[in-house]
Amino acid sequence: MFVATLDGIFKYQDLPEEYGPYVQFKATIEKRDKINNDDEIAILKITGTDSHHVLFLDSYNDIMEIQKELKDADAKINHTTLKIIGGHL
Repeated sequence: MFVATLDGIFKYQDLPEEYGPYVQFKATIEKRDKINNDDEIAILKITGTDSHHVLFLDSYNDIMEIQKELKDADAKINHTTLKIIGGHL
């Protein structure tokens, strides 16, 4: 199982360009018609890989939903990241 650590939480308008393709891919998967400039997006780095996992924070009611999504992707969220993201939900 891989470990997911927080790279950052950004408003879409402030998102670093390097994360753009990951965000667009996740938006397509979630069938999001539009990403608003003030949407909060968490970017998780999947350790041991070159991958990132994108979380549109308004899509989740609690941290358990995020943990389940990551488990389905064979990853778990580290404790510090869990606390930080939990404060944004």
